[in-house]
Formats: sequence, C-alpha cells, structure tokens
Amino acid sequence: MIVDSVLLNAKAYLKEQIVDCCIAIEEGKIQKIGKETNMPQSDEKTDLHNLLVLPGLIDEHVHLRDEGRAYKEDFTSGTSAAAAGGFTTVLDMPNNDPITMSVERLKNRIQLAKRRLLVNVGFYSEFPESIQEIKDIADAGAVAFKLFMGNQTGGLNVYDDTAIIDAFNEASKVERLVAVHAEDRSMLATNEAKLKQMHKSALKNFFRVHTEEVELRSVQRLLVLIERSNVKLHFVHISTAKALEAITKAKKATRRITCEVTPNHLMLTEDEVVRFGGLAIMTPPLRNRLQVDALWKGLEDRSVDTIGSDHAPHALEEKSANSVWDVKPGVPGLEVTLPLLLTMVRKNKITINQVVSLLSEKPAKIYGLSDRGRLETGLVADLTIVDYNRLFKIDASKFKTKAKFSPYNGWDVYGKSVKTIVNGTLVYDEGDIVAKGGVGAVLRGGTT
Repeated sequence: MIVDSVLLNAKAYLKEQIVDCCIAIEEGKIQKIGKETNMPQSDEKTDLHNLLVLPGLIDEHVHLRDEGRAYKEDFTSGTSAAAAGGFTTVLDMPNNDPITMSVERLKNRIQLAKRRLLVNVGFYSEFPESIQEIKDIADAGAVAFKLFMGNQTGGLNVYDDTAIIDAFNEASKVERLVAVHAEDRSMLATNEAKLKQMHKSALKNFFRVHTEEVELRSVQRLLVLIERSNVKLHFVHISTAKALEAITKAKKATRRITCEVTPNHLMLTEDEVVRFGGLAIMTPPLRNRLQVDALWKGLEDRSVDTIGSDHAPHALEEKSANSVWDVKPGVPGLEVTLPLLLTMVRKNKITINQVVSLLSEKPAKIYGLSDRGRLETGLVADLTIVDYNRLFKIDASKFKTKAKFSPYNGWDVYGKSVKTIVNGTLVYDEGDIVAKGGVGAVLRGGTT
C-alpha cells in the first residue's frame, strides 16, 4: 500500500507520553503510528527532526467575525491565525452581524465560510425566539448553542427562568450543549447606569460595572436552573475564585457541568489596564492577583476543563477610544495561546499533559468531536507540530489576524507552532500559509 504521506522522526504525544515514532497519513486520516521500518511506502516523506507532534489543538471560543464585521476579521484571516497558532479546529461564536440565531442565518454563514476555511470550524447558534426552531438549527449544523446572560444577544429572554429552562431542555433533546457567558444582566445595567449618571467614563469604571459579584450571581442562578434540565452546560471564560468554587461544588453532583478559562485571565491582571489602556479591556475583565492565583489552582486540581482563547479581534481605533463606554472589549488570542502555555510548562506551572487535555482532548470530548483531539490510528489527521525549545518574541505586527495588537507584544516565549496539518493537509509551515481555502471542514457536534 502506498499512502499519501509519512512523517518521520517525530516526538509524538501518545496516551500521555512523548514517543519517538513515525506517522503515516492516508486520505486525511492517521493510517499508522510506529517505527520507520514498519511504515508503508508513501508519495511524500517529511523528516520532522524530532519536533513535538501534538493532537490538533481545538479552540472552542473564537469570534471569526466576517459578514457585517469583516473589517475586524474574516474567515480567511481568522482561520489563517488559527493555523499559525497551531489550532486545527475552532468553534465560532454567534454574536455576529447578523446574529447567528436561525436556520437561514446559520446556513448562509456556513455557505459563506466553507470554501475559505483553512482549519475546521464548528458554528454556534444563539437561541432563536421560538424554541421550536432549536431542532432545525441543530440539524442545519450548529455545533452548540451560546447564551449571553449579560445582554440580550439572541431571541431568548435572559430574565425569564422558565424560558431558559425550556430552551435548555430542547437543546438537551438534540444533544447540543449550551455554552454560557455568565454575567448578571440586571446588575450590569444598574452599575453602568449609576456611573453614566455620574459622568464617569475613565477605563477603571469598567471594573465597577463588571464586578466579581456580577459573574458569581449569574453562575449561581444557572446552577439552580440546570437542576431542572438535562442539558450540558459549559461556562466560558470564568474569571473569579468564587464562581469557580461554585461550579466545582456543583460538579460533584452532576457531570453535566464543565468550565473554561482564558489565557488572559491566567497571564494578566487588572493592572494591565494602566499600562495598555483600552487594549486590555475585555469581558469579563482582568482581575486581581488573588483571582488569577485561584484560576491556576483550578488548573492544578482539574476543576478547569478547557482553555479557550476568546479570540476577539477589533479594529485598533475601537480599542483606543477616550471613553470606556466606547471601547470594544476583547483581544486576539489564537496566535499566542499555545506559546504562552508552553512557556508555563517550562516554568513548571502546568504540564504538557494538561496542555493537551485542555486544548485538545477535553474540548473534543465535551463538544462531541469524537474523531479528533487524539493521535490514534483511524482518527482524522489534525496535527500541531511544535518546536518546543524555540525561544521567540511575540510580534503582533506579524499576526495573521487582522487585529495586529496584543498585550503580549514583545513577550519572550518558548514553544513555537511550526507546522499545522489539517485533515491530512499541510496548511501552515514556518510562518507561511501553504494551502488554499476549503481545506478546513465544517464540523457538526453533539454531546456524548
């Protein structure tokens, strides 16, 4: 048998060990893993010279923009950034323009994207106004549903507990989890109204709106509501000790709850706003050192299930407004997440096993992407190839994303993604995108 390609001299992450091996790829899947003498003949051979091969990384929390916000990011630039960061799969959030919350809008978005994707993409949907549409949206390809509790983004009334429970039950029936941005809308509105009435517009007021209590109250409310539903609930970008504690306690009673943190809330503190101004504004906001330490403890004791970048590109002028009320929250994250975490591996803050679990294995399991997230014969050949020992400086001007700014600009980090293989095809190679759009697939999910 002659296969498409063989990767020689790899140090591959296999079942929690780094193993010297070769990997054969045929028709987009891993055909064989073993010694060179046992490899089949191939049309192409690539000597990796002992580079580290990880299961293709999965970022469950990405804003690819496009459509009405293509000036911030589009499918080509966003999936290029993913490939450059070592991500072979990303899940696209629905707060777009127009909002993804119907069969028609989801189908239009998929149609617009599919010939431009350089990595695999799964699409979230917001909840529609009528819960009867939830099944049709899932059938049309939604990988999961997203619920923004802090504002009225989709068709579901976030003040109505009964409506939320009904929506959760419908999502459970179609085996789709619900990812939730947990901030209490009424508290946010009250806090913001008070500050605006006092004509307070300095950046520090962002923290006075998005308080720790805002996150905790929303988490507590959702943990009560989930008791009346069989839905799987995934809390995204948890940022506070008390919220994580509440989630961890609830996990002991049910396996239907998981949670994510972002690199930003692990690496940065609220003090960065003094240094970077609006560039460091995001939701939830950066917190104090005590909260950061609690999140690291959550990684250590496995209370945290996944890491998502919350890649949120904006035009630079949207980050540099004089008033906090005009600053768009969020920063790009796809191209910095892996090196930031690998640098923490070198500092003994986290292990390589945890990195693979948080960025590959757990996201694949939680979102029902059963043929990805591991290096195994028969699974899809999504591979992230890393020069673990390479020291380099983060240079935002060279990002593939349209958002060429970062609070990490100039940081020295270890561990550079040098090749990214998606569905068996080399997409990114030493700084260059070497494939055409359409290599990436549109993925469908389902809780398992």
